Amino acid sequence: MTTRIDRRFAHCAAEGRAALVTFVMCGDPDIDTSLSILRALPAAGADVIEVGMPFTDPMADGPSIQAAGLRALNAGASLRKTLGVVAEFRKGDADTPIVLMGYYNPIYVYGVDRFLADANAAGVDGLIVVDLPPEEDAELCIPALGAGLNFIRLATPTTDDKRLPTVLRNTSGFVYYVSITGITGAAIPDYSKVASAVARIKGHTSLPVAVGFGVKNAQTAAAIAAHADGVVVGTALIDALKASLDADNRATDGTVSAVTRLVADIAGGVKSARRAA
Repeated sequence: MTTRIDRRFAHCAAEGRAALVTFVMCGDPDIDTSLSILRALPAAGADVIEVGMPFTDPMADGPSIQAAGLRALNAGASLRKTLGVVAEFRKGDADTPIVLMGYYNPIYVYGVDRFLADANAAGVDGLIVVDLPPEEDAELCIPALGAGLNFIRLATPTTDDKRLPTVLRNTSGFVYYVSITGITGAAIPDYSKVASAVARIKGHTSLPVAVGFGVKNAQTAAAIAAHADGVVVGTALIDALKASLDADNRATDGTVSAVTRLVADIAGGVKSARRAA
């Protein structure tokens, strides 16, 4: 079965460019503003949208995304409301792929079968669940694939050739290569190593490889887009959103545009970089 994610990466490849994958936290700084941002992202240049599922213990995330999740939770965000936001987005956009990203605990509490049914109904296309290793595929990955959702895995600089086949075994949609070791937003990747890392992963899979962590602007995006099938940006967008809020962490008239301006800038960088043959 061909999914929205498959079609979008194929479309970008046909245009000779990488896809821009943007991450935003659902409910940050409130549900309505979050939905407005989601609706504005495709026109700003986002090809795929990752939607964060707020969680109280986001162990793989840096301070910016942790704070975004806390703002969302304080504003009343939940997994049920996250699915509702996706459903509202989907009413006006039938094409842009939506990937839910987060941790297993909220899904477990919600109930896997119920979650997968509701995610499908809302128009979710894929999942990234960072704390479920391949050894736990029976928990969520296999049921998700059976429900028609892509299950996207993360690979890192420490994922060696012996481990890669296990990581990739049930991966679909795309592979998310984390170009640095550590938490989100922590450092700038070594671009000289991105090309070889992408090539190494592609030696094990025909899936697109999207590279993230450390993308901050058009220049850093272009440097990665020259070698990868996709460029992922998250922390920089969260930081732009945070800078637009008032002293009480409430949205202002400039919140949505603060995010979309940066997305447009980064999209320009991605599109300026013609992918290496």
